[in-house]
Amino acid sequence: MKIIRDRISRDELKEMAKDMFGNLVKAVVDIERGIMAVGGELHSDEEALLIENGSKQEGLWGINLYPEIQDESWIEFDSLINIRPSQNNLTRDIDNPEIRKKIIEIVNKLVIE
Repeated sequence: MKIIRDRISRDELKEMAKDMFGNLVKAVVDIERGIMAVGGELHSDEEALLIENGSKQEGLWGINLYPEIQDESWIEFDSLINIRPSQNNLTRDIDNPEIRKKIIEIVNKLVIE
């Protein structure tokens, strides 16, 4: 697992995917700090790593990245850590379109071709 503060390449994500799940990499995005953790077996592991490094749980959202896919569907908004009644998110998905937009912006900034 590692925290991405600068950049990571799609090729590096592809290698991580091969080593873990075959076609996907789990990631947790900190929408307040504009960083993400990747490469964990569970989203909760990545969430814990970010919290240990100064993130606040309210700003952390779990996603899956499919680095082989070339359109916007390469980001999947699905994680158990996203179930948050206190933030009006009652599903594993991310219901708030503004949060989704922030996540897409952060991922597009951090992941390079």
